[in-house]
Amino acid sequence: MNAVTTAQNALTAAPTAALTTTGLGKKYRRNWALRDCSLSVPQGRVVAMVGPNGAGKTTLLHLAVGLLAPDHGEVTVLGARAGTTRTLPRVAFLAQDKPLYGGFSVADMLRFGARMNPGWDQAFAERRLASLDIPAGRRVGKLSGGQQAQVALTVALAKRPDLLVLDEPLANLDPLARHEVMRGLMAAVADSGMTVVLSSHVVSDLVDTCDWLVVLNGGRVQVCGDIEDLLAEHRLLTGPSELADGVAGRLTVVDGDRTDRQATLLVRTGTERLSLDPRWTDRGVSLEELVLAYLRRPESAALPRPALAST
Repeated sequence: MNAVTTAQNALTAAPTAALTTTGLGKKYRRNWALRDCSLSVPQGRVVAMVGPNGAGKTTLLHLAVGLLAPDHGEVTVLGARAGTTRTLPRVAFLAQDKPLYGGFSVADMLRFGARMNPGWDQAFAERRLASLDIPAGRRVGKLSGGQQAQVALTVALAKRPDLLVLDEPLANLDPLARHEVMRGLMAAVADSGMTVVLSSHVVSDLVDTCDWLVVLNGGRVQVCGDIEDLLAEHRLLTGPSELADGVAGRLTVVDGDRTDRQATLLVRTGTERLSLDPRWTDRGVSLEELVLAYLRRPESAALPRPALAST
């Protein structure tokens, strides 16, 4: 077997990414909502997409589902260009405002979903809503906010997508409703194995549910990677301020705070084993600490290392 055949077989065996962007850019008049945005998300992941207001999250999600066209670069979904007939049947999108027809009954919404989606699973939709005690005859506009969110999520899930994109689905819900929506979503993911991309401002909603992290800041990707790996590669160090410059010279400092006597540094160590002065203490970081550290420092970035082809 020659080298060319080996390379071709490796490419064939490699799984197609759920979502890939390369040099992606989107401009509104004179302002760039996204610029030089490149990322890759494997299939089967539950992706947390976080960032401040105006970071470009909604723009990126709209590009991924074909509601917008890029001004620069490209975005592919499940191996095909986003927004095409090859991808649209395989993608479901739930916007922040949870678009539903208030005058429709719940049953009407399901009939509407069935008419619009060839792969519609009516039995699943009816079973899911019955388990949530949401009456089929109730008008959507008369439901609570949490119930409306569940109906909207059911319509998206009953399409049986390979990629489910959710833009702030928990916005304006009370804590109990947020918990119930996330629990239902995770159950559906476990049953189907689909990829989910979920944007949220509330990092606590993403803990123990998401396994891949994307941080957008200023229209660019700061962080993209497996959450367990990212947490393992970052440490929070506390020690004497007079020793902080020496540590900063050896390690990549993502964020830090100093007083006259003490310094606290969140550092990226990679896979290195730390060797520190005994006056320093170190511990792991939480997902929220990691996200906030990067958001406070837009110039910092933690991107996956490029994969090198073996020779």
